[in-house]
Amino acid sequence: MEREHSMNQRLVRLQAAESKIRPVTRTTLSDEIVDQIMGLIEKGDLRPGQRLPSERELCVRFGTGRSSLREALRCLSIIGVLHARVGEGTSVALDNGKFLGKLVQWRMTTERHDIENLMEVRIALEGLTAASVARNSTPDEIRQLKSVIERMKTALDDQKRFLELDVEFHLTMATASGNSLALDLITMVRGQLAKTLNRTLQLPNARPLTLEEHIEIMRRIEARDPDGARITMYKHLQAALDRYRKSEARLARPSAAKRIPKTLGSRRRRDGPAHNSNRRESAQEISLKQTLR
Repeated sequence: MEREHSMNQRLVRLQAAESKIRPVTRTTLSDEIVDQIMGLIEKGDLRPGQRLPSERELCVRFGTGRSSLREALRCLSIIGVLHARVGEGTSVALDNGKFLGKLVQWRMTTERHDIENLMEVRIALEGLTAASVARNSTPDEIRQLKSVIERMKTALDDQKRFLELDVEFHLTMATASGNSLALDLITMVRGQLAKTLNRTLQLPNARPLTLEEHIEIMRRIEARDPDGARITMYKHLQAALDRYRKSEARLARPSAAKRIPKTLGSRRRRDGPAHNSNRRESAQEISLKQTLR
């Protein structure tokens, strides 16, 4: 009975969704189909895991050919909104985080973002996750975080390994927060910052300081102090931003030093030709005077 009732509910939802599909009229038919399907999902008429009608039925409902329909369904499958499997048809994806992830990843890839702006976004996100971990994490999750810190202690002389563990610590924190959206965003922001973070760890004492900051965050989490965890995470990431600025200044100094000999050399070259130029100008003046006479 329960199974039959569940099947009846799915059938009712499917029929409700089908009744709201209308023929498309715009020139870009596939765009119109995409908009309609997205609208049905947004309103709850199509739900995660729910199968769409067959291609033949959708073509009739939309009033369009199979090529336009397939193009629209393929686009939605690529970005993760729909899930298509041979022999099983097309359904609304269960993992909606994939959709958001691809959109944000596309924007991150195609637009230039200032490193400091990305760091500020990270500070805001990870401050919230640290507070959530202090409030809600399980003993097993705390053990995982402490395990990462113990491994960081043994990797202080290995920059590559230390960076890997630094990333693991923050992603484990985001996972323990229970906020899958925050995890997706933090993962993408860190991906954009990967090379920058690697440079900051080259500064003297950067790794020991990073380790100490992580240990302090863990103290606040174990004490179940959400505000303290948020503040210590903020201080840690603000310190990381300061280290980034120092690393950038450090990279700029050698290039400035290299330019000094070139500048001096060019000045010498300018001094030489300038003297000759003065002589030529004098000769020209003499010639002009003779002409005027």
